[in-house]
Amino acid sequence: MSTEAAATMEIETVPSESKPESNPLPPKPKFEPLKAHEMSDGRVQFRKVSVPPHRYSPLKKYWMDIYTPVYEQMKIDIRMNLKARKVELKTRQDTPDISNLQKCADFVQAFMLGFDVPDAIALLRLDELYVESFEIKDVKTLRGEHLSRAIGRLSGKGGKTKFAIENSTKTRIVIADTKIHILGSFANIKIARDSLCSLILGSPAGKVYSKLRQVSARLAERF
Repeated sequence: MSTEAAATMEIETVPSESKPESNPLPPKPKFEPLKAHEMSDGRVQFRKVSVPPHRYSPLKKYWMDIYTPVYEQMKIDIRMNLKARKVELKTRQDTPDISNLQKCADFVQAFMLGFDVPDAIALLRLDELYVESFEIKDVKTLRGEHLSRAIGRLSGKGGKTKFAIENSTKTRIVIADTKIHILGSFANIKIARDSLCSLILGSPAGKVYSKLRQVSARLAERF
């Protein structure tokens, strides 16, 4: 039955209509990245960094070391306002990135806190670096000789303890009176801060060294 039905059926073949060729899409437009002054609608952006009295002489001495990378590499205008005693920074027409202004302000601020120019210049080149500041009284309220001994424990004989913490945690530390400034990545700052807090609270340096050895070995494994 099925073969007879198939024989009697008339099959009409309809010629397939040729589809019109779809128009090719126009090429994607390529836009140049916006310049700093274009992102802010042509407005000039400013930053001001105050100069403490004790950093005035070092600023004069190392001015060209600060000026050259900021002006030539980051394309940011920089000047010293003698009347206001502030370093002023501003964007210009050829500033490639708007974030350069904040990076330069952080770099100058790090120098004012007491970091050396080669250490502070890392803030311009690396994105994941920060400066963290705290005071000894934030950890423990100390006065008189107790405070002096705590500062002595932090630096060690000839700065030995401070250098040991810096080298094992890949950070830079400035101890200015009762204020402590740490420059480094977020994780490394935490390790250095924990070590410094242990010293402030009265831990002997040997105990802090042994803990640093364990932590630095763990850091080396991670990287």
